[in-house]
Amino acid sequence: MKARFLKRIRLWSCAIILSTFSLANAQDAGKGYELFEANCTACHQIDGKLIGPELRNVEKRVQEEAGLGKEWLHAWIKDNKALRESGDAYANKIYADYNNTEMLAFPNLSEGDIDNILAYTADPDAGVKAFEEAKAAKKKEAAAKKAAEAAQGGGANSGVIAVGFVVLAVLLLWILVRVNALVKATATEELNAETERVAFSFAEFFQKYQKVGTVAIAVLAFFALYNVYWGLMGIGVDKGYEPEQPIYFSHKVHAGVQGIDCQYCHSSAKYGKVSGIPSPNVCMNCHKTIKEYKGDYFEEELITSGKFADEDAVKTFYTGEIQKMYKAIGWNPETNKYDGPQKPIEWVRIHNMPDFVFFSHAQHVVAGEKAIKKAIKEGTIPNAKELNIGSGDQVCFACHGRVDEMNEVKMANDFTMGWCIECHRTTEVDMDNEYNKEYYAELHEKLKKQYGDATKITVDAIGGLECGKCHY
Repeated sequence: MKARFLKRIRLWSCAIILSTFSLANAQDAGKGYELFEANCTACHQIDGKLIGPELRNVEKRVQEEAGLGKEWLHAWIKDNKALRESGDAYANKIYADYNNTEMLAFPNLSEGDIDNILAYTADPDAGVKAFEEAKAAKKKEAAAKKAAEAAQGGGANSGVIAVGFVVLAVLLLWILVRVNALVKATATEELNAETERVAFSFAEFFQKYQKVGTVAIAVLAFFALYNVYWGLMGIGVDKGYEPEQPIYFSHKVHAGVQGIDCQYCHSSAKYGKVSGIPSPNVCMNCHKTIKEYKGDYFEEELITSGKFADEDAVKTFYTGEIQKMYKAIGWNPETNKYDGPQKPIEWVRIHNMPDFVFFSHAQHVVAGEKAIKKAIKEGTIPNAKELNIGSGDQVCFACHGRVDEMNEVKMANDFTMGWCIECHRTTEVDMDNEYNKEYYAELHEKLKKQYGDATKITVDAIGGLECGKCHY
């Protein structure tokens, strides 16, 4: 009897452990939908071919066509090239069927991630529903947390406001008492003609205090000329300029949240004088499949300003801006074809160097990349704190500030000649570069003899302050 009882306990224990393990490793179609949207939509759709095959019931299809299971799909997704090179017949067949178009490798996806994606492809509707439910629960939890924080801080805020009102009331009462006393003191006094004449004769007053008046006028004239001078110096300095664009484009979403490198869109910054405005074709590399905004991030300022009612309204607005781009370039998201009329997107230019100034982005972005990134890291960029560069790792931040934290791009710097000169005086030349090491070897030795072995070559030492470098 005792042995039978112990045997039952062991069996129940095994059952509990196995059920716990299965629950912990259960496939999550909702998570699979999120992973599918992030990794697969550039080349695949659930229904219908895109660059690659449709993925509805892909696990079942692979089983029926080639008798292969989930393990094969794991190997294909993680590194299809290696699978093809191993001689796998089905892998090479798929590769040939799709015009030898190589699928991207996803070594970053775990087996659990791939299982979740496959669970979504097996039942897309359930996956979307699970994702929306999880998102709603997360949103509800965040709202409850925010409400709790607001309630916690509400008492303190209310107390501060109440004290402020009491102080203000006492101050107003004191002012009223003093004004009333002043009125009573002057009400009975009558001014005679002589007193009135002296009191209101500006000429006599000025004559009496002529020296003081002269000094005052001189001071006022000085401040007037000072303001005129700085007003003239401010012409063309448009720091803070933030125009409204025809399509609302958030750099924080793209460069910040999504981590897209600046030079992916502004590729001409590597090769030319200007960084250029990217063609909508660049946008369509992603937005052929990203037809609506489903991210977690949204601008709370758009709600607190009263422009939109809630988070969902902001995200609907973002989606509407994607549709604006489709309309401008004639893209039909239903047929995935350019079959409509096209018109240019009239972006408003923000940064524009004067015609008498030469500035090459390529010279700074490519040749000066290491030196500028080092200056960012060491904090030697002029007004780095004001630009809020921090630990920014992109060369662009040195001049344009933290663009990856801007919802709408604005001119973060004043771009005066003085700022450029100061940057050239403090930024070191990249002497690890073999060309610079050889080309400036003689100059470096000369500077060492003059200023000591610890001296470093900065841009001003190699002609960075010569007028002809920037003005021609």
